[in-house]
Amino acid sequence: MTGPQGLPRLLAGLHADGSPMTLADHRRVHGDLRRTQPAELIQAIDLAGLRGRGGADFPTARKLRAVAERRRAAVVVNASETEPASGKDKLLLSRMPHLVLDGAVLAAGAVGAREVIIKLGEGAHESLAGIEGALAVRDGDPVSFKFALGPDRYVAGEESAVIHFLNGGQAKPTLVPPRPYERGYQGRPTLVQNPETLAQAALIARYGANWFREIGTDADPGSALVTITGAVRAPGVYELAFGTPISDLLAAAGGSTEPLQALLVGGYFGTWVEATRALGLRLSREDLRSVGCSLGSGVLIALGESACGLHESARVIRYLADESAGQCGPCVFGLRAIADATAGLAEGVAHARERDRLLRWTSEVRGRGACHHPNGAARFIESALEVFSADIDWHQSQRCTARPVGLPLGGPAPDVRHALMEAG
Repeated sequence: MTGPQGLPRLLAGLHADGSPMTLADHRRVHGDLRRTQPAELIQAIDLAGLRGRGGADFPTARKLRAVAERRRAAVVVNASETEPASGKDKLLLSRMPHLVLDGAVLAAGAVGAREVIIKLGEGAHESLAGIEGALAVRDGDPVSFKFALGPDRYVAGEESAVIHFLNGGQAKPTLVPPRPYERGYQGRPTLVQNPETLAQAALIARYGANWFREIGTDADPGSALVTITGAVRAPGVYELAFGTPISDLLAAAGGSTEPLQALLVGGYFGTWVEATRALGLRLSREDLRSVGCSLGSGVLIALGESACGLHESARVIRYLADESAGQCGPCVFGLRAIADATAGLAEGVAHARERDRLLRWTSEVRGRGACHHPNGAARFIESALEVFSADIDWHQSQRCTARPVGLPLGGPAPDVRHALMEAG
């Protein structure tokens, strides 16, 4: 079967009225799922160059092989989506669940698993309804499916936290090794993948590696889902080809509602980038690495000139400090101190040397936790100190009257409006 030409791919057939794709809709767009031999599927995913879309950017085929080499495997669909600004998992699970389920079935077959566990946040009501409705009309899947609803905490979506929760513990990260592929769910080798990665795998299984590489770049093939929000006219989830200029992505989202001062790339574990610099980048690992960032959880937040970057950053770092798992002193006390100091800078009451002290603290918390929570928080605040450095001095002498933007900090995910953008 010939695959979709250009874009959309993942979002092909999506109903504009917001209703979920039925199984008949899904088969009309993509055809029946073709069963493939495990080695054949893993090889196709390897040749396609698919990398994980959950934030770690790890080669998907390498993860599949690591689990397939062991016995009694399990598959976990990590649909926690604990990044407050993200909406792509909700979009896939609530409106096109069969593509994700196809990917889960294929992944289970590739690693020899008979069981798939779908991990969701407790508040993911639309996602749960979408998956339950899809499973009710599917028959013949060679695996059993289970659901697990966990807390909607930021760290609860981390891979080891998901496994710990599924094994009866708290949804908190654990020290590794062992990694899930070695000993995960019920002590078995476990493949943990997010919904978009599995959906991409389902497309590769149908249409092949060469088709997957028809868009994107040699280094970053294919498309990705990105949630764009902030000072744009049409916030939502967008499918775009890798290599697309970020300026074109903003244009696809209706353009900015005001001049921009910065973009937050990669979500709250991401990096602030000055607007002029960011708009000259493409969505590629090479371009993003050149400014010290990555796509991460697939989030792009546009900050308008009328907002105060320091105050917004202070809100986010306070949220990240409060979301600590509470297991490691450098994270608990270090992030709390960093949040207090950032608030002081935003309010203009901090000591003149507070910025230097903040940078020392961020270097001290890096690599000091059971998970990457302090690392991500440190990266976020270091970029804020650089991009909004001029604001720090201004806040020392002037009272800030900027309108609060209210970057999302928990609660409902962004609207799942969608659009697409292909690299020209």
